[in-house]
Amino acid sequence: MQLTAKLVQVLPLQTGAGKNGQWKKQDIIVETEGQYPKKVCVSIWGDKINEQVLKVGSMLNISFDVESREYNGRWYTDVKAWRVEPGGASAAAEGSGPIDQPHFEEGAMEEKDDLPF
Repeated sequence: MQLTAKLVQVLPLQTGAGKNGQWKKQDIIVETEGQYPKKVCVSIWGDKINEQVLKVGSMLNISFDVESREYNGRWYTDVKAWRVEPGGASAAAEGSGPIDQPHFEEGAMEEKDDLPF
């Protein structure tokens, strides 16, 4: 899944050691755009953490998976990012160029009388 949202908070980096070695996790809070903005906590794991992209106030394009798991009879849901890239203004500028549409001179359509019916 993908999400484009504004970064509103970077939570403290979490690190630890597990059976597979050292790990690190960065949680961020992003806010969606629209009439009813929503805040979402997104987790970024390991080498996918890029501090240069994580600037509060910047727009991000986030590719993520949603996963739920049960623990002691309760369910917990994680939003895990597998790609975080700068987005928003720079990405919108690339796609906001003129659309290729045919140009017709004013009155040019009226001069022709070659309709097939």
